[in-house]
Amino acid sequence: MTEIKLELDAKQHGAFNLYEEDSKIGEMVISLKDEKLTVYHTGIEPPAEGKGYAKLLLEEMVKYSRENNLKVIALCPYVHAQFKRHPDTYANVWLKQE
Repeated sequence: MTEIKLELDAKQHGAFNLYEEDSKIGEMVISLKDEKLTVYHTGIEPPAEGKGYAKLLLEEMVKYSRENNLKVIALCPYVHAQFKRHPDTYANVWLKQE
């Protein structure tokens, strides 16, 4: 079973971690500050690549951002590319950096 858990430290740094049968197979590294969620990196373990797991992490992060009225700073190349490709889908959460 696939499960995504948001795991943060005391400074609000951490990740959306993706687990498959209790084994961590991916992560989306983030931090929270001042009603902003910054995404730094998305990574999937090589044996699990190409199975749509990065998209699952993206969907979970966006859902969390919407539920908590957060704006997303997309420093992660994957997230930034998805936001640019689908601007209408992510317009309400994307904090574009000039």
